[in-house]
Amino acid sequence: MGIPVLILGESGSGKSTSMRNFEPDEVGIFNIASKPLPFRKKLLTANGVGYQQIIGSLSKPKLKRYVIDDSQYLLCFELFRTANEKGYQKFTDMALNFYNLIQFIIYQTPPDVIVYFLHHTETTADGKFKAKTIGKMLDEKLTVEGLFSIVLLCVTDGMKHSFITQSNGISTAKSPMEMFDNEIDNDLKAVDETIRNYYEL
Repeated sequence: MGIPVLILGESGSGKSTSMRNFEPDEVGIFNIASKPLPFRKKLLTANGVGYQQIIGSLSKPKLKRYVIDDSQYLLCFELFRTANEKGYQKFTDMALNFYNLIQFIIYQTPPDVIVYFLHHTETTADGKFKAKTIGKMLDEKLTVEGLFSIVLLCVTDGMKHSFITQSNGISTAKSPMEMFDNEIDNDLKAVDETIRNYYEL
């Protein structure tokens, strides 16, 4: 059973930058939107991929850690591709495809494989932060964050970038007891090491 980890944050909050300390042979990046990385280091990257390519790679993983950057575009781009289709079925399909990817990682990858979903946030009507989705099915029928044991919120004050590891009642951040301090540096490599030590991977 692999481990999916959700990294939430607004654009510019430091999600992609958090990969900066990985070495090229340590991580594989599924770059959904094919955007350049925000640092000079060259990391193993597959650009413009979708569900089929991601699942194909994870079926026979050559690495212990992968990043899907930015995972909400899997939903967004599918919506654009089906924009001319009528009816509600396409929203059901979008929700199911995203759900199936998470379930595949949990049940079909080795226990020492961690897949990080770097995902944009949206603000609800009551002012809370949550994972950005498309349509109501993922929100009303399936809370995305509920499929993850670890949800980190990337925040910045313009000078410092951090991960928030527990909810303050406004966000959906969460992590197992005693895994992290409440606020940590936005260093995904350090996060990965902490998770592996915690679970003795």
